[in-house]
Amino acid sequence: MNEEDIVKRLKEKFGDRIEAKIKRKKRIFIMIDREDLIEVSNYLFKELDFKFFSTITAVDFPDRFECIYHISRHDGILILLKVRIPKNDPRVKSIVTIWPGANWHEREAYDLMGIIFEGHPDLRRIFLPEDFKGHPLRKDFKLQEAKWF
Repeated sequence: MNEEDIVKRLKEKFGDRIEAKIKRKKRIFIMIDREDLIEVSNYLFKELDFKFFSTITAVDFPDRFECIYHISRHDGILILLKVRIPKNDPRVKSIVTIWPGANWHEREAYDLMGIIFEGHPDLRRIFLPEDFKGHPLRKDFKLQEAKWF
């Protein structure tokens, strides 16, 4: 199955709930709303054989957050699955039950961006102390002067 076949099957299955484009050889970009994440992820894993999860990138846009999931197959085709997340409710379902390797990546996005991954088995800070206030990679994070003495 090549990139065109994958995009065709995705569009047949999800219709206008999914935007899928081939940007270059072996690279498919998909955009979905957060409500469709688990259904699309299960389809990618079970039906289209996307078994390899590599990372999550969290991005802070002026009007929303996006989580970009990097998922690939044995033949090297990579999907960048972009999920829109509202800023006023930064929640999305966890994909750890589908790709267990997402565990620490979801914790990192929670710690640094404040995105809550619902259903995550151990969602807590991974880099910063538990009592740290805020999420330092957000554009609205305010630096405070350190009081050393």
